[in-house]
Amino acid sequence: MAAPPKTLEIDALIIGAGPVGLFQAFELGLLGVTAHIVDALPEAGGQCIALYADKPIYDIPGIKVCSGRELVARLLDQVAPFKPTLHLNQTVDSIAAQPDGRYCVGTSKGQEFLARSIFIAGGVGAFQARKLHLPGLEAFEGTQVHYQAQALADAAGKSIVIIGGEQAALEAAADACDGQARSVSLVHRRDVLHANADTLARIASHRDSGRLRFVAGQAQSFKGKTRLHTLCLLDADEQEIALKLDQLWVFLGVSPKLGPIAQWGLAMERKQLSVDTATFATSAPGIFAVGDINHYPGKKKLILCGFHEATLAAFGAMAYIRPGEAVALQYTTTSTKLHKALGVA
Repeated sequence: MAAPPKTLEIDALIIGAGPVGLFQAFELGLLGVTAHIVDALPEAGGQCIALYADKPIYDIPGIKVCSGRELVARLLDQVAPFKPTLHLNQTVDSIAAQPDGRYCVGTSKGQEFLARSIFIAGGVGAFQARKLHLPGLEAFEGTQVHYQAQALADAAGKSIVIIGGEQAALEAAADACDGQARSVSLVHRRDVLHANADTLARIASHRDSGRLRFVAGQAQSFKGKTRLHTLCLLDADEQEIALKLDQLWVFLGVSPKLGPIAQWGLAMERKQLSVDTATFATSAPGIFAVGDINHYPGKKKLILCGFHEATLAAFGAMAYIRPGEAVALQYTTTSTKLHKALGVA
């Protein structure tokens, strides 16, 4: 049995790896603070990746247009000099104040942190995969049934059935074909697929070669007691289709859930965290909330507003991270200290 993860003693924990969480890590980095980031998704990006990865965004200052995926890539590149540690595919389940003013934080994967400051950048909540609701199917989760990017298990020599018609499902189908799967069946209710041009081209190539089969239908039941071996579908004519499989990968999208945040004892309004707009502090000392998760008079749910909030929160947190030390504002245009930290020649 693997040993439990070591408790990490850290200065700053960010909950949420969306655009605002990533920029929060950058602003902390400018102040000399290295952050750890926890996110429920298997990759950084939050809503930008989960909901509109390939849709255009027009209101990021200085960038005329970019996709959600491009914005996340830019933010990851920007924060890279400060080396934040990402703890993905897990949620923060508990926060407990300690006598010394720090917080003991536990995640769904058993990781513990002792943090001097916490920044909740959870957007509209933790994104969780939408499940395929077939009675008894949950018994095979994690072994034969996988959701979202968790599905990218070893495909070599296996019969893979993939449910979904969006970008993530199509990428997984193409990857499974490239990974020498014995067979790949892509199940969607309609023969209409949505993905970027490169992924659609890969799918077309694999369909033309016979490596990928498209099946229009809806899952109704499955066969298998100790081992899942068949998925049963109904097509548009209500005819049953039986698909033999070794693995079932399900890409039905994600939905946000506020989750345990509501049980952390923080003051809330309209299911959002109340904050002081001078520092974006919550009702608990050392805990800050930025982005869509917070509420205050005049609040606007825009990414650029979250960037502003993250900046003030970083400065506000220094009283807990470096108590008694004066924190001077430095400008990246002139500060040689910041140039060195950023790796600027």
